[in-house]
Amino acid sequence: MTATSAFVTSLLTSFAIFCGLVLAFCILSKWKINHNIYYSSRMLAGIGPTRSAKQRNPFAWMKEAIMTPEAELVRIAGLDAAIYVNFFAAVLEIFSYSALFCIPVLIPIAVTSNHNAVAFKLDPNQTYEGFDNLAMGNVEEGTTKLWAFLLGTYWVSCVTYYVLVKHYKKMIHLRGKEQAHEKATPQQFACLIRDIPAPPKHMSRAQQVNAFFRKIHPDSYETCLIVTNVKKLMKLWGKYQATKKKLERAEAVYEQSKTTEKPEGTRPLHKKGFLGLFGAKVDSINFYVELVKDLALLVEAERQRTLKEEELPAAFVFFNNRKAAAEASQAVHAPYAMQWQVFPAPEPREVEWNNLAKTVHVRLVRQGLVYFAVFMTVVFYMIPIALISSLTTLDNLVKILPFLKIIVNYPPINTVLQAFLPQLALIVFMSLLPSLLMAFSRMEGIPSKSHLVRAASGKYFYFIVFNVFLGVTLFGTIFSSLAGFKELLNSSKFSISSVVTLFGSKLPPVAAYFITYVALQFFVGYGLELSRVIPLVVYHLKKRFLCKTEKELEEAWAPGPFTYETLVPADILILMISMAYSVIAPIILLFAILYYAIGYVVLRNQALNVYVPDFESGGRMWPHIHARIVVALFIGQITMMGYFGIKKFPYAVLVLILPLFTIFFASMCKMNYYPSFQVTSLAIASEDCKESPPLRKVVEAYTPECLLSEEAVYEDSDKFEDAASSIGSRSVSRSDSEIHNSNNTEDLYAL
Repeated sequence: MTATSAFVTSLLTSFAIFCGLVLAFCILSKWKINHNIYYSSRMLAGIGPTRSAKQRNPFAWMKEAIMTPEAELVRIAGLDAAIYVNFFAAVLEIFSYSALFCIPVLIPIAVTSNHNAVAFKLDPNQTYEGFDNLAMGNVEEGTTKLWAFLLGTYWVSCVTYYVLVKHYKKMIHLRGKEQAHEKATPQQFACLIRDIPAPPKHMSRAQQVNAFFRKIHPDSYETCLIVTNVKKLMKLWGKYQATKKKLERAEAVYEQSKTTEKPEGTRPLHKKGFLGLFGAKVDSINFYVELVKDLALLVEAERQRTLKEEELPAAFVFFNNRKAAAEASQAVHAPYAMQWQVFPAPEPREVEWNNLAKTVHVRLVRQGLVYFAVFMTVVFYMIPIALISSLTTLDNLVKILPFLKIIVNYPPINTVLQAFLPQLALIVFMSLLPSLLMAFSRMEGIPSKSHLVRAASGKYFYFIVFNVFLGVTLFGTIFSSLAGFKELLNSSKFSISSVVTLFGSKLPPVAAYFITYVALQFFVGYGLELSRVIPLVVYHLKKRFLCKTEKELEEAWAPGPFTYETLVPADILILMISMAYSVIAPIILLFAILYYAIGYVVLRNQALNVYVPDFESGGRMWPHIHARIVVALFIGQITMMGYFGIKKFPYAVLVLILPLFTIFFASMCKMNYYPSFQVTSLAIASEDCKESPPLRKVVEAYTPECLLSEEAVYEDSDKFEDAASSIGSRSVSRSDSEIHNSNNTEDLYAL
C-alpha cells in the first residue's frame, strides 16, 4: 500500500531536483563555453545559439520551444524527430480530453463512497489510504454509481479513436509534404532489389539486372549498383581511417609543442609494440605517414578485388523520375514472388550493407529464431538477473576472486558493496538489454537502420510491458495476496470466481503504485535530459585532458540522434499504465498530463537545439507508435471488463463492445493509412520536382564510403554503368548485345 506521506515526500524531493536541474540549464546554457552542449545542432549548422540564450529571462527557452512552427521543426530536426514530438502532443490531447470527464465526475463519486471503510471493518489487515479512496475500488459492488465508470470507459475510448485518426491524418500530411518537396532526395529515384537469382552464364550480375529492368521499364530505368561484400575492405578502411586520425593527433601535438622559447617544437615519439608500451621508439609523424601510404595501397587493391569478385544477389536500381521509382517499388516484377523482390530504397545513410544480400529463406529462418530468443529473454529474464545477483554477492565474489578478501573485509567498503553491488549488477544488465535487442534485430536481416530501430523498439516494448506492467500487476497482486490464497484454500469457498475477486480487490493498491511510478518518472528524467549535466562534464573532461585536434573536440560534444529504440517504449509504458488505470484511478491522468506536457516542451527544445539525426526515415516510426497506443487502449478496455465483473456490475457486458471496436478500428487504420508509410503514393511522387540530383550523385550516395575514395571506381568499373548521365536524360548508349539480352528476360527469373 502506498503511504500518502511517503509519496508526497518523494514527489517534493523529485520536484526539488527537477527545479535544480532546470535552474542549472538556465544558467549553464547561457555560458559561451557550453554552447556546444546545449545548442549542438545549431553550432554544427553554423547558425549559433538561439535568441533565448542571450536573454535574461530564464524561461525564454520554453516559449521558443513551444512557439516554433511545425515546418521549422521539420526543417531543423527532420521529420522523424517532428513525428516523435507530435506523439507527445497526441497523447497529451488524449489524456486532457479524458480528464475533462474522469476527474470531475468519477473522483467525487469514489470519494463519497465507503467500500474501503466497510472492507477495513471486515478485515483490519486491509488498509486503504490516500489515493485508494479516490479510485473505483472505493465504490460499492453492484451499485448504480458504476454506470458513471462505464461511461468513463466509453469516453476515454472515443477520445482516443478521435485523436488517433486526427493525428494519423496529420502525420500523413507532414510525410506527404516532405516527400513532395521541390528539392528531391536520392532515395526518391532508387529501389532496393533483393533475392536476385543467379545470372546466366553469358551475363555478369550488372548486365543481368540492367537487362531485366530495361525490359520492364524501358523509358525510365537508368542504371544499377550491385551490392558487394565489403566486410574485408571495411576492416582495412577502418584501420586506414584510424591511422589518419593518429597522424592528425601527432601533428597537432607537435604544433602545440612549439613555443616562442622553442620554435622548433618537440616531435612526438611512441613505441611500436603492444599498446605503445613495448618495442623501439619511433617518430610518430614519420611512422604514421608511411603507414598511411602503405594502407592506402592495400585499400585500393582490396577495393578493386571487391568490385570484381564480391558481388552479391542484391542491388540498387535507379530511375529518371520519382514516379517511376515509386511505381517500381509497388509492383511484382517476376512470376516467382520470392525472386526479384523490389522495395523502396532506404535513405543512403541508413543502409545496413551486411543485411542486403540475405535471401528470403535465410531471413525467414533468422526471424523465427530471433523471435524465439526474444520470447525467452522477455519471459525468463529474471533467471540471468538472479544468477548475476547471486554471483555478485560478496561471499561468492570472494570465493571466485580470493584477492578481493582484503578489500571486502574493510568495514566501510563492505557496507557500501553490500548495499549497492546487486543493484549495480541489475543496472548493468538492464543497460545492456537495448544493445542485445538491437543485435537480435540486426540478425533478422533488416536492410535499414530505421527499421532496426523500430524492430528493437518493439522488442523492448514487449519486455517492459511484460516485466513492468504485467509483472507488477500480476506478481505484485499474487505476493500481496498470499494470506488470502491460504485462507481460500483452507475454506470450502475456493473457486475461480473467488480467486478473480481476490485479484480484483488488489488492483486499486497496484493502481496507487503506478500513480507513484508515473508521478516520479518525469521530474528527474526530464531534468537530466534538459540540463545535460553528464554530457557537459564528460565534454569538459575530454576537452581538458584528451582532445588534441578539432575533429576530436567535435567528437567529444557530438550529441548524436534521439535513441528511439529506448525512448519510445518507455514513453508508451507510461501511456499504457495511464490508459489502463484512467478510469479505475482517474487521478493518474493528472500525472500523465504532467509527464507528456513536460516531455513535449523539453524534447521539442532538444530537437530544435541539440540532437542531430543520423538518418531520416520519413516518419515511419508513427505507425509503430500508433499500433502501440491502440494496444494500450485495448489492454485498458480488457482491464475494465474484468474489473466491472469483480464489482458485480450487471451491465459489464456492454464493455465487450469496446475491445471488438478497437480491433475493427486498428484494422481500418492499417488498411486506410498504413500503406502511405510503406511506400510513396503515386500522387505525391507525381508532383513537380524543380531540383533533382544528377544520377552520378545518386549512385555515389548509395556507394559505401570505402568504395568512393578513387575516381577510378566509377570510370573503370561496369558496376557504375551510366553513372555519368543525369536524371531525366536518356542519352545513354547501349550495345546491340545488351538490347538483345533485354529481350530474353525469361531466363533471368528461372528457378
